[in-house]
Amino acid sequence: MPVFINEETKLFHLQTKNTSYIFQILANEAAGQVYYGAKVPVKPSYSNLMTMEEHDCTNTLSEENTSFQLELVKQEYATQGKGDFPGGRLRYPIPRRLPDQEFEYQVTKSKREKAPAGSAILFDDEGTDATSLTLILKDRLYDLRMNLHYTFFNDDDVIVRSASFENKGDTVMIDRALSAQLDLPDDNYDLLQFSGTWAREPNLYRNHLRPGTQSVASRRIKLQPPRNPAIILARPKHRIIIRVKPLVLTIVYSGSFLDTVEVDQFNTTRVVTGIHPDDFSWQLEAGQSFQTPEAVLSYTNAGMNALSQQMGRFYRDHLINPHFAKEDRPILINNWEATFMDFTEEKLMKIVTKAKETGIEMFVLDDGWFGHRDNDLTSLGDWFVDQKKFLNGVGGFASRVHKLGMKFGLWFEPEMISIDSKLYEDHPDWMIQTKGRLATPARHQFVLDMARQEVVDDIFNKMSAVIKDTKLDYIKWDMNRTITEAFTATLPANRQQEFAHRYILGVYQLYERLTQAFPSVLFESCASGGGRFDLGMMYYAPQAWCSDDTDAVERIYIQDGTSYGYIPSMWGAHVSAVPNDQVGRVTSLNTRAKVAYFRCLWLRTGLKRTVRRRAGNGLKNKSPFTSSTATSSNTGPSTGLTVQTPLPITSTGWQVVNDDQSEAIAVRFQILNKPNPGYIRFYFTGLDPEKTYQVNDDEETYSGAELMNAGYFVARIMPRSASPKPLADFNATMFVVKAV
Repeated sequence: MPVFINEETKLFHLQTKNTSYIFQILANEAAGQVYYGAKVPVKPSYSNLMTMEEHDCTNTLSEENTSFQLELVKQEYATQGKGDFPGGRLRYPIPRRLPDQEFEYQVTKSKREKAPAGSAILFDDEGTDATSLTLILKDRLYDLRMNLHYTFFNDDDVIVRSASFENKGDTVMIDRALSAQLDLPDDNYDLLQFSGTWAREPNLYRNHLRPGTQSVASRRIKLQPPRNPAIILARPKHRIIIRVKPLVLTIVYSGSFLDTVEVDQFNTTRVVTGIHPDDFSWQLEAGQSFQTPEAVLSYTNAGMNALSQQMGRFYRDHLINPHFAKEDRPILINNWEATFMDFTEEKLMKIVTKAKETGIEMFVLDDGWFGHRDNDLTSLGDWFVDQKKFLNGVGGFASRVHKLGMKFGLWFEPEMISIDSKLYEDHPDWMIQTKGRLATPARHQFVLDMARQEVVDDIFNKMSAVIKDTKLDYIKWDMNRTITEAFTATLPANRQQEFAHRYILGVYQLYERLTQAFPSVLFESCASGGGRFDLGMMYYAPQAWCSDDTDAVERIYIQDGTSYGYIPSMWGAHVSAVPNDQVGRVTSLNTRAKVAYFRCLWLRTGLKRTVRRRAGNGLKNKSPFTSSTATSSNTGPSTGLTVQTPLPITSTGWQVVNDDQSEAIAVRFQILNKPNPGYIRFYFTGLDPEKTYQVNDDEETYSGAELMNAGYFVARIMPRSASPKPLADFNATMFVVKAV
């Protein structure tokens, strides 16, 4: 097992294939961070890395040990009251915040058991590829344990961290429960974070660290597009990359989160991630435990592309539902832009029939099939069919779709309720609201209290009935607003700060029950586009809708930012009509198809012959997008060190390579054309240098080394002799590379 423990020096050295993670129990019995980075040899101690110099005006451990200065010590998980910035903060029955602790540890050759309360959690491959260490810190005065959990996935160079609290004594209040802390010896890093808003989700922002605190956070209970829960710390020019992923450093989590990077007065850097402590507390009774979401850390000294690859492999093998992880995603058509809520069964069947003729594999019925939902003012929560639109029920319509050999999907928004609904008439108290206060609507809808067990039970029963009736293949799970008036009638006033986390646990429980009861149903999460693009959702829903913006050019930016942390099979992309509904831009069908083709291809446009050809091409070449782990941009010589290109861009590219390097698919996008341009070469990455390849069925063959190092010539988009001149802006050129 890759865990080396020196009992005498109390040193823990944990290794993956290419990295070392080292910490040591310090003089005050706290766990001190020693090193995280490229693999180093195992030694009994690393006194050089643990050297402590005495500074003026800082707290010391004791009168005798003045060089041990508490606010300067790098730690694994700081607690309140020791002159340090805490990862955990506890309130005891008497006014006392800090645990004086002693420790023990446990090592197992597997991932530990699933977290309580249905939390999303990463898994190992039947106990064969992960080693877990739990450091148990016991409070000497109270019967309380704080457990620091570490799981090392050897082949993926990934560390999964979390913390849990077990109380066997008097009631304790947890005021702050972060998932992981990482202390770094210097501040020479750039912080990469991904922010945006509706229709322009995660755009990349990169800034050098400065003294003080910089953070990425959400306090909205459910995630929103302004912040994605993933940060990257990279040496300037991408020399070293550290990836932090809170749960879902990203955190595997779908609620309010905090990623904080703090540079202190001595230029050391502390990174923490977890549940946002604002408006959070948890009453821990005797005999109870509390588990934080899991955080994912990964390191490579091989650059951004290597980071993207190892994270992609890891999510595919240890996060995504194994039933879908390596399965091709169906090419689908969605009726929304064609009909909105104004449809009948026969009107929809005309779309279905034409879709079948093109080779499209699934029809998804969007909003408007339930209750009396002819507009967005009504019926959310009434998950029974509108008989005016479907005389034989939605099950009868689904049967007609299935008989054509196509799969069938449905849109739900399970967490919502309309005032004009049977559900509200029967259970007005199930709506989130503060008694006597005005309830704030958004999009004419309100939110159900998912912290209530009877609410989760009711939604599960209603959705289950529809799934069985329709023999459903796919669910688009939408969530179109943030939560206001956050209050639950199930908790007393002094425990309302538990509501936000309990809400997320209720959502997870519903997902857990549905995915267990219907394992063959493919779930896709959606929240006004990319408002819930996180690893907690990905655990239950193998793919997500990353933006409502379907403009091909804007999608290049959106998908470019998303690709830093997620693999192509994790999100869907539409081919929609032009002029585009969000920006009014007109782009060619060729470009729209190629942008969407690099994700899970959906169609929202008229079913023309050209769409038939694109869909057929998608069917023929889908497999690399589910089996591949590499994504890259390519605008110049390939160094293997970059995935993306600084934005804004005039040209960029994407590429995927399958696991055995026998096939690659790449696309080059020309945003704006230039007059009289120079020669263009496309430099591939990730190929086998010893293999021989064909590009787009060329007669000539090329070694992988040639394609990666010398490049592949790309003809001018608008040749001088061309007449009439082709459209050159917003152009896309695809390359299919196959080993021969």
